Amino acid sequence: MQKNLHPSVIKFKEFVKNRPELIKEVRNGNTTWQELYEDWYLLGEEDNRWETIGVKASPSVEKEDEKKGDWISTILGTVQKMDPNQIQHYINSLSQALGAIQGVISQFQGSQPRQATPKIEPKHPFSFRKD
Repeated sequence: MQKNLHPSVIKFKEFVKNRPELIKEVRNGNTTWQELYEDWYLLGEEDNRWETIGVKASPSVEKEDEKKGDWISTILGTVQKMDPNQIQHYINSLSQALGAIQGVISQFQGSQPRQATPKIEPKHPFSFRKD
C-alpha cells in the first residue's frame, strides 16, 4: 500500500533521482533528507547550491574538518561512556580543590599588612561661611 504523498515530495524525489550526488551526501552523513528538502523547497531546483554538492573541497580544508570532527567525536564519545555519578564525584573533587586553593590564597593575602589608605572625606556640597 503506497501512501498518498504530497505533490512537492513527489517532485523532490524526482529531483533527487536526477542527482545521485545528493544520495551520496546523505549516506556520508554530510546532510539529511530534511535539510535537502527544505533547501530545495525554499531555493528551487535552479539554485547554485545544487551544483556545489558532491564537489570535493580542497584537501587542506577537508583535513581541518576531519581533525575538528575527530576531536569533537572523541570528547563526545568519552562523555557518553562516563557514569553520571562518576562525573558528579569529579566535579565535587574539583570544587573542593578550588576551595582549598582559595583558602591558601586568602591566607597569604591576610598575612600581608595592608597599606593604610588615607581616608578622604567628601566635601560638603554647600560651603557655609561666616561673614
